[in-house]
Amino acid sequence: MANYQDLYYHGHDGLRLYARYYAHTTPRATILCMHGLTRNSADFAAIADHLAQDFRLLVVEQRGRGNSQWDSNHEHYQPAIYVQDMFTLLDLLELDRVVLLGTSLGGLMSMIMTAMQPQRMQAVIMNDIGPVVNPAGLERIKGYVGKSQPVSSWEDAVAEQRAINGKEFPDFSNEQWMSFCHALYRENEQGVPVLAYDPAISKPMNEDQDAAVPPDLWPVFDALKPIPTLVIRGVLSDILAEDCVAEMQSRKPDLSVAQIPNRGHAPILDEPDCVAAIDQFLEEALS
Repeated sequence: MANYQDLYYHGHDGLRLYARYYAHTTPRATILCMHGLTRNSADFAAIADHLAQDFRLLVVEQRGRGNSQWDSNHEHYQPAIYVQDMFTLLDLLELDRVVLLGTSLGGLMSMIMTAMQPQRMQAVIMNDIGPVVNPAGLERIKGYVGKSQPVSSWEDAVAEQRAINGKEFPDFSNEQWMSFCHALYRENEQGVPVLAYDPAISKPMNEDQDAAVPPDLWPVFDALKPIPTLVIRGVLSDILAEDCVAEMQSRKPDLSVAQIPNRGHAPILDEPDCVAAIDQFLEEALS
């Protein structure tokens, strides 16, 4: 039985959105978990089960993903709109202080949200993302988002994702690949796996790269200076380069960094090194 409640709410423009809500009677803090470009709340299942012992969690699904409604205007599939949706949710629940945990796109959103409302953020965890997105990695992602071939079975889905993401997770077992796919796909009425996102999410970034990654995010990153921040990086990442992490540390000397072996973009967050880094960071940041 799931240890979360289904939470449906409406975004700033009325679109029906979804989040997993992990309640807690005496939480140490509230953590807002935000997924990557093509992903959804299922990505956080393992780390959420772990963190829910001590924290209240909101694990959101951005518009066009998972159980959230698809947007008829594809131009709304961009970080500025997603951030508005997140503040709408926080305002609805009257949450004045939160910890942000964002993977990839969710990490970009974390930086933007902190720059907009720094007083609201207790701490920030960014998973395999920084102010500079490696162009090679971005081109790789643009090459498959919204362009994947339909599959006819879960075995086909695994084969498809191995072909796309095999270099990112070189030590994945068959069981891990199946779990990865069950988080990314949903079964339709015929029992066939289909990707759990609107293919139109790819249109804005193909039409205008700034819609995928806002330009010059260093000033936005600088807003994190007074905020406890952890950056998680997959050692094999083609999105977050080591020189970007070095510059982040130069600008914010108290930045915590966890390098996760045998992971590209992006660590799943169930890796023991990830869990240990997040636990230690939260213990220090919230003490």
